[in-house]
Amino acid sequence: MTDPTWTVIVPVKGTANAKSRLGADRDLADAIAVDTVVAAVSAGVRVIVVTPSSSRVFAGIDVTVVDDPGSGLAGAVTAGIESAGSGPTAVLLGDLPALLPADLGAALAAAEAYPRALVADADGTGSTLITAASAALHVPHFGPGSRELHLAAGYVELAVPASSGLRRDVDTPDDLAALAPRLGRATRAVLAGRAARAAGSAGTGRAGRAGRTG
Repeated sequence: MTDPTWTVIVPVKGTANAKSRLGADRDLADAIAVDTVVAAVSAGVRVIVVTPSSSRVFAGIDVTVVDDPGSGLAGAVTAGIESAGSGPTAVLLGDLPALLPADLGAALAAAEAYPRALVADADGTGSTLITAASAALHVPHFGPGSRELHLAAGYVELAVPASSGLRRDVDTPDDLAALAPRLGRATRAVLAGRAARAAGSAGTGRAGRAGRTG
């Protein structure tokens, strides 16, 4: 059971150009974030989502929503940390649609042994989770090469298998395809709707061509 005193901050861009390498599909980006947040809530921790105030994506989910100040990822993370209060605090990126509550729970349990800890992405260059024994201890460095930057800032890397949903962030269609059997419910629903629309368009196209050649 995850220690319920943990606060987990999830920054979510929540804009039309979120996840541009996935085609700037707002519905898909929102679904990925919802699956990440639902997994975190299901791990039994307090969750703070930092997102624009116009977002209604997380209505009905047991989270605290903090308004994104609009100054990029660093600003969103800082706003979340400042809202967390005292106690053990983690920052979890919001693009982990295959995350399981047990993945997060195990990492947070392991992190309790260190003042600061991190989980690297599957490529070993970025960070998907950083933890600290209290919010005031965080020195976040998300962005390109964040794993090395966090290590230099005193975060200890946790031994999490590369196959864990906690390490499998998604930026491209290939990332999503590789996780297809493991994606969360909201992401699967959006992808299924997209596939159905594509199939319908293809059928309409075939019917039109048949009519022209009949």
